[in-house]
Amino acid sequence: MKKVTSLFILLFSIYINGQAFRNYSNEFLNIGVDAAALAMSKTVVATTNDVNAVYWNPAGLLSVQDYQGALMHASYFANIANYDYAAFAMPIDEQSAVGFSLIRFGVDDILNTTQLIDSDGNINYNNISLFSAADYAVTFGYARKSIFKNIAFGANAKIIRRIIGEFATSWGFGFDAGIQFEQNRWKLGLMVRDITTTFNTWHIDEVEYEKIKDAVANQNQDLPQTTEITKPKLQLGAARIFELGRFFNLLAEVDLNMRFAKTNDIIATEILSIDPALGFQLNYDNFAFLRVGIGNFQNTTTFNNNKSLSVQPNFGIGFKYRGIQLDYALTNIGSIGNALYSNIFSLKIDYSFFRP
Repeated sequence: MKKVTSLFILLFSIYINGQAFRNYSNEFLNIGVDAAALAMSKTVVATTNDVNAVYWNPAGLLSVQDYQGALMHASYFANIANYDYAAFAMPIDEQSAVGFSLIRFGVDDILNTTQLIDSDGNINYNNISLFSAADYAVTFGYARKSIFKNIAFGANAKIIRRIIGEFATSWGFGFDAGIQFEQNRWKLGLMVRDITTTFNTWHIDEVEYEKIKDAVANQNQDLPQTTEITKPKLQLGAARIFELGRFFNLLAEVDLNMRFAKTNDIIATEILSIDPALGFQLNYDNFAFLRVGIGNFQNTTTFNNNKSLSVQPNFGIGFKYRGIQLDYALTNIGSIGNALYSNIFSLKIDYSFFRP
């Protein structure tokens, strides 16, 4: 048995080493969901406790008491790209809960001009067609109480589908895992994304590829690699709730977003890079919410080789009445830094408030 295990580990190591590890792969899954969370610069891994926990930390699904649903829409790059999200969660029993989410990030109606010039060198506008480049992710989450008090565990399984018109398609799969701990007014959370690495395999239409491979001399002569592996990422968070009188509560959370690669993050080494983020939520009688956050601390270099630090501040408000909650987020206020500027709206519905 030991020989078989050793052989398996050896073959698996050889296989992994032969694949293409990516520091940036399936990046659409890092955009985030829920306007409330985005307004706080994504600092919710320790406190997420509703249907959106299926994305942020599945351990938080244990706080779901009834059927919950969520919707979000955002547009980027002057409405060129659309980002849509839908989720559903429900408890199974007092010990466990499940969730489901669907994400689509896509650019539609892209002009395909690869056949604009025909074989005789003439421009033929009838040869122009349209295509879409879209990324999809379906996530299934499960959470369960542990044998230890105030500790919850959760895990996600995700299926990824990426489509670039008729040129290339990809299937991928991976797993996430999370944990939450609560003691008095303190909350701790850890989310490990792509904990087993996330594997993507591409299929490239070689007929379509032959049409464009000679468009630029000495480039695109060989087919790109058809497999890629996404490295794990960590998000560690700590939060505390403060009572400010009879009707007001303040939630403060600080998160550390970690990648196992050297990036432009404020803390970067050859092995690990860390991007801190801080978020606040002022709650008035669980009816109105004011949120601010700051994150995405990046070291940037200008064309003149001048180095500077850029940050992304966010702002948001929310209102909750009975079982309906509407949230709004304005990200990258004043277009500071190189982050995306967007107005984001999200809706959450809790069915328990509608029961007799």
